[in-house]
Amino acid sequence: MSTASDTEIATRVWARMRALVLDRHERKREVCEALGMSFIKIKALRRVAARPLTMSELTEQLNTDRPYTTHVVDELVRRGLVLREPHPEDRRSRVVTVTAPGAVAAARAERILGEPPKSMLALSSAELAELDHLIAQVTDD
Repeated sequence: MSTASDTEIATRVWARMRALVLDRHERKREVCEALGMSFIKIKALRRVAARPLTMSELTEQLNTDRPYTTHVVDELVRRGLVLREPHPEDRRSRVVTVTAPGAVAAARAERILGEPPKSMLALSSAELAELDHLIAQVTDD
């Protein structure tokens, strides 16, 4: 059972984790500048690069509404990064697939977003192993 002190410490640790990812080493701006598009478009591209998605699936994964997802996909189509085609089994549905240039752009985004900060690379092997263990404990719900 957690005590008030444990809750305070957990709150402080969570704030530091959020600051680490969202503020100090924010990769969103870096990836947006590198690819020349908004983060929601990059997020959509990364999702579609992982596997073809229907427009409905993509809308759900992006947590947006249908018109906004259509706008995002239209821009990705215009840039030649994805294709939107009729679903092979449901003519009312459209499937979004990545193109070869889209796969390259998505891989570049993944490299940028996945690059650990220098402060993390400076940790010892034992410290990294312990941090990995602890993060796994709080992310394995």
